[in-house]
Formats: sequence, C-alpha cells, structure tokens
Amino acid sequence: MERAKMAEESLETAAEHERILREIESTDTACIGPTLRSVYDGEEHGRFMEKLETRIRNHDREIEKMCNFHYQGFVDSITELLKVRGEAQKLKNQVTDTNRKLQHEGKELVIAMEELKQCRLQQRNISATVDKLMLCLPVLEMYSKLRDQMKTKRHYPALKTLEHLEHTYLPQVSHYRFCKVMVDNIPKLREEIKDVSMSDLKDFLESIRKHSDKIGETAMKQAQQQRNLDNIVLQQPRIGSKRKSKKDVYTIFDAEMESTSPKSEQDSGILDVEDEEDDEEVPGAQDLVDFSPVYRCLHIYSVLGARETFENYYRKQRRKQARLVLQPPSNMHETLDGYRKYFNQIVGFFVVEDHILHTTQGLVNRAYIDELWEMALSKTIAALRTHSSYCSDPNLVLDLKNLIVLFADTLQVYGFPVNQLFDMLLEIRDQYSETLLKKWAGVFRNILDSDNYSPIPVTSEETYKKVVGQFPFQDIELEKQPFPKKFPFSEFVPKVYNQIKEFIYACLKFSEDLHLSATEVDDMIRKSTNLLLTRTLSNSLQNVIKRKNIGLTELVQIIINTTHLEKSCKYLEEFITNITNVLPETVHTTKLYGTTTFKDARHAAEEEIYTNLNQKIDQFLQLADYDWMAGELESKASDYLVDLIAFLRSTFAVFTHLPGKVAQTACMSACKHLATSLMQLLLEAEVRQLTLGALQQFNLDVRECEQFARSGPVPGFQEDTLQLAFIDLRQLLDLFIQWDWSTYLADYGQPNCKYLRVNPVTALTLLEKMKDTSRKNNMFAQFRKNERDKQKLIDTVAKQLRGLISSHHS
Repeated sequence: MERAKMAEESLETAAEHERILREIESTDTACIGPTLRSVYDGEEHGRFMEKLETRIRNHDREIEKMCNFHYQGFVDSITELLKVRGEAQKLKNQVTDTNRKLQHEGKELVIAMEELKQCRLQQRNISATVDKLMLCLPVLEMYSKLRDQMKTKRHYPALKTLEHLEHTYLPQVSHYRFCKVMVDNIPKLREEIKDVSMSDLKDFLESIRKHSDKIGETAMKQAQQQRNLDNIVLQQPRIGSKRKSKKDVYTIFDAEMESTSPKSEQDSGILDVEDEEDDEEVPGAQDLVDFSPVYRCLHIYSVLGARETFENYYRKQRRKQARLVLQPPSNMHETLDGYRKYFNQIVGFFVVEDHILHTTQGLVNRAYIDELWEMALSKTIAALRTHSSYCSDPNLVLDLKNLIVLFADTLQVYGFPVNQLFDMLLEIRDQYSETLLKKWAGVFRNILDSDNYSPIPVTSEETYKKVVGQFPFQDIELEKQPFPKKFPFSEFVPKVYNQIKEFIYACLKFSEDLHLSATEVDDMIRKSTNLLLTRTLSNSLQNVIKRKNIGLTELVQIIINTTHLEKSCKYLEEFITNITNVLPETVHTTKLYGTTTFKDARHAAEEEIYTNLNQKIDQFLQLADYDWMAGELESKASDYLVDLIAFLRSTFAVFTHLPGKVAQTACMSACKHLATSLMQLLLEAEVRQLTLGALQQFNLDVRECEQFARSGPVPGFQEDTLQLAFIDLRQLLDLFIQWDWSTYLADYGQPNCKYLRVNPVTALTLLEKMKDTSRKNNMFAQFRKNERDKQKLIDTVAKQLRGLISSHHS
C-alpha cells in the first residue's frame, strides 16, 4: 500500500515538474519568478533540478544536431560576414568622416540650438512669470485702489475694496510673502477706516450742533411760506391747492438721498447757502445738510459688525446735544431774536433727527424720537413759562406768540405732537391780557390827562363827520344846528372808544392761529374787554375824579362823557359780534360790563361834585365874619354870602348838559350843606354870646339863601322843594326874632306845629347865648322893669325848654 501510494505521489510530482518546465519554456523571462517560487515552495527541489538538467541536455543535443545540419550555411555566412566587415569598416570610416564633417558643420547649429534652448527656457519662465504676475497684479491694483480711497476719505468704497481684496484676490496668491503682509494689515486697515469714519461723524455732529439754528430757521421759513400760501388760497377760490403733506416734505429727502447715499464722496458739514438772494425760494431744510458722513459711518459699522455700538454712540451724543439746545440763554426774554434763535436750534435738531429716522433703518426709532420730544417739550414749556413772565411789552408777547405758533406748526409738519404748546399759549394769553391792560392803563391815563374837558367844537361838515366816524353819536337837533357848533362830550370820548376797539383788535390778534373756535375767541375777547372796562378804565377814571385839583367843570364833563360812553356799549357789543361772528344770543356768551363801569364812574363823579361843592361852600363860609355882639341891623346880606350865591349860580349854569337828576341832586346837596353849615356856624361853641341884632343880620343872609332857592337855579324842582333845605334855619330864626315862645311851647309835639323843625335842644342852646348877652349888657339896667321882665321871660322859657328836653328823653 505504501509503495502504491508512493508511486502515485511520484507520478504527480513528475507531472507537476513537467508542467513547470513547459511553463518555463513558454513564459517570458521577466515573468518566470512566480514559476520558480512554486518550485522552491515544494519539497522536490532536487528532483526538479535533475529533471531540468535532463531537459537542458536534450535541448543541447537538439541544437548540436541543428548545427551539424546547417554547418555549410554557417560557413558561408561567416564568409559573407567577413566581406561585410570590410565593407562595414569602409562604411564606418565614411560615417566617421561624415560625422566629423557634420560635427564641424553643425557646431554653429548646436550653439544656435543651445541658444534656442536657453531662449525657450527663458520664454517658459517669462510666461510663467507673466501668469503669476497676472494673478498678483489685481491684488496690487486693489491694494493701490484701497490706499487711494482711504487717502481721499472714500471710506465706504475702501471698505468694499478691502472685502474684495480679502475674500476674492488674496486667496489666489496667498503663498507670496507680500500677500501675507497684506493679510496681516487688513485688521489694521479696518480699524483705520473705522476710526476715520468715526472722526468724520464727530465732525458732522459738531457741525450740525453749530448750524442747528440755520437749519431750524430755514425750516420755519418754509412753514411760514406754506402758511402764507394757505392764507392766500383761503382768500381766493380754491382750485386744488392743499397744504403740503408729510409725504411731500419727504420728496426732498428722497431726492437728496440720491446725492448723499453712501456712494457719495462729499465731505460732512453744512452746505453754503449764504450767497442766495432773499427773494429766491427758500431751500429745503434738508438741502442744507450733507448726511453722507452718517450714512457712510452707519454702513461701515454695519459691515464691520459694530452697528449697535454706532447706534448707541450716535444716540448718546445727540441726547447730549439736545440738552445743550434746550438750555435757554439767561437773557432770552429781552428780545424776540433770543426766542427765535432758541426755537431755530430746537427745530433744527428735530428736523435732522426726523430726517435720520426716515432715511436710515434703525439708527433712530420712533420711541427714541418720542422720548427726545417729550423731554424737549417739557423743558421748552418750562423755559417759556419762566422767560415769558418777564415780558412787560404786549407787542413782544404777541410776537412771541406768533413765533411759538410758527414753531409748533413747523414741528407739526414733521409729525411731532404740539398740543401742549397750544395749551401753554392759552396761559400766555392771560399774561398777554395783563400786559395789554397795563399798556392801556398808560394810554387811558395819557388821554385823560391831555383832555381839556370841554365840548368838542366843530366848524365844518368834514370835521363833524370825522368825529361821528370815530364815535357812534346821533343827535338830530345837533345836526340841524348851523356851524360852528359843539358836541356835548370832550375829545376823550372818541379817543377812549377807539382805544377800546384797538384793545379788542389786539386781543383778536393773539387768538389767531390758536385753533380756537369762534365761541372761544369771542369769550376770550369779551372777558379781556370786561377787565379793561371794569378795572383799567374804571381805575383811570376814578384817579381823574379823585384828583385834588379837579374842578367842577371837569367833573361835569366827565359825567357827560361817561353817559355817552355808556350808550356806546351796545356798539362795542356789535363790534365784537362782527369780528367773531358769534351772536350775542348764543348760550354762555359773556356780556360786556361797560354800562356798570361808566355808571360807577359817573356816580363817583357825582359824589365828587357834591363833595367839591361842599368844599367850595366851606371855603366861602370860612370868610364869614359875623359881629355876634352887633346892636344895629345892616341893610344888606353879608358879602361872603353874596359871593357864595353868585358862585353857585354860575356853577349850576354849567350843569345844563347834566342829566336832570344829577343837577337837582347837586343843587339840593349844596343847599342842604349850606343850611347845615350856617346852623353849625350859629350854634358853634366858640360863639358864646350873640345879640338880637346879630341874629337879624344872620336872618338877612338866610333870606338871601332862600331867595336863591326860590329862583330855581336848576330846573325840575317843584315849587318850594329847594327852600325846604333851609326850613330848619327859617323856623328857628322866626321863633327868636318874633319871640313867639308861647306858640312854640303850646304847639310843641303836634303834627301841624308852626315850629315843627325847631329842636328844643337847639333852641335852648341859642337862648342861652342870648341870655348871657342880656345879662352882660344890662348889668346896670337890671333895676328897670322892662329889662327885669325880659330876663324873667328868658329864664322861664329856658326852664320850660329843659322840661321839654327831659320829658322827651324820658
């Protein structure tokens, strides 16, 4: 078994070796390695070698057989080869010679070819260099452009160039050293652009702060022009013109944005418009400002990712500027220019902010603007309240009001709420009324001081119509009279009337453009006019009336004047109604108190007349020089009394134009005061004694007074009404002169008593004076019977009078 198995294995090995040998014979020598490896991998290496040697020997025998078979051909071949060798040697020599000649002849060509080779190498190098330079040149050009843009302060384009350089060009040539230097400089360039743009922004903010008043002035001029245009349109048939809307205003902004976009390369600041003519159209407020620094800086910071930093910085700086703008100068109240400059600065500030709001996205927002405006509104109103309180000139207050209205209208165009400003104007209106009242107090004082208190004389129809045109007066009888003639009132009547109308006009001027209803305007005018009448004019009249050197003629003329002014109040009512178009029947319409004012002034003048008359009477009475111890009766009244009566007659003659009751009251008051003064003169304590003769002289003076009363110095009294003023004196004097004590004592207390007006106390006082005189003058005649009887009678009457007095008191 083992032998069979070994024989089988031997056969397989032999077959494998045979295959390998065939493969070696048929395989390329370069690929024989794997075949030989299979032999070495096997275990029959020796046997394969034996087999290989056997195969070689077999091939050698075959070669030998082939050589023996072809030997003659081989010899022939050798012979031929020997011949060929000679020819080959000849050919070699020829080739060598030819080569030598060729080398000699081609040496220059070789040199040329070598040069050509070098040229081609240089050409390739140049081409490669050009290609590399073509990659580098755009980088260098962009860098040069960047430097030029930064040098010319075109920062936003420089930033765009820097971005292209960094992200597009430098990556293509990043392996060059100069590119690495550029890459390292890029952050520095960004910071430089950032710093320079911020510097431009600071310059812009400073320029805006300095020129805010110019911007505001231009904006307010525009608003004034628009308001004038609106007024013209309202006065003419309206065709289609309307007030410029906010949208129209921002048309200017849009046009400007095309020239002030971040692409614009203009410097920051205010454009020069000083050379423009005054009559040319006022440029738009935004046309004065180049906003490109703001836009450039905003875009630069946005690109650099620092937009929030920029917004915070801008808002912080503008808040600081707002506080500076809202700080009024200490002397602002002195002139209108002070207020105008203050308003111009505020308007300029908010015009700029409003433009920034509508031309940038998010740099400022509505909440920020509203916050600034609320602060500005509160500070402005507080400043105006403080400074306007110092104004004492109504013209300045009126100009200030018009300026505030223009200020409010200007800001309202830009969308800012201004209702609080108009509410504050209502407060200033009260102050304006007070300043007007102070001014008109001086006007009235001048009119009253310069008046001659005489009826106005007219000598022609022209003069008459002029006066009637100034003051509503109608008198048919006066119109019929021939020239020259006189108006009953003096010049201060038409002057005061016209000044009242001027005051109403002044009040109306303040109410213009305040957006008040006709009823509110009417109520304001009426209330202010009432203050003028009841306070200012009334005080002026009272001061004139109470003046020390005022005469009766002036007082009489004042009464006449105030009577006519009182009648003119209805025309003032109509005047106010015409200018306000509010009917007096309207609910809550305030009535004028002029009637009350002039009545009070007239009553004061009347009282002053009464007082003045009484003072004049007292002055005459001070001249009285009675001889109370006179024994004989004079045949005429005392001189002082005659002069007094003459004065009263001439005075009451002036009272012809006075209302009847006033003249009658004045006359009655004068007579009563005269009677009372004469009674006091008779009964005064200094007159301790008097005689019957002195009493009869006094009776003559009283009769003179009664004669004056009976003569009717003032028409309108009934028969003996004026004489009743002297009834007390008359009954007292009749009692003593007639010595009718029996009748007095018998009828005392009865309604129809003859001496009803004689008071027993008065009678006793006078009787005591006569009793003392009788005793003194008849000290040595007391032994005569008549004198003793008379003395007893006086004592008896005195005793009875004391009894009457005692019984009356009990």
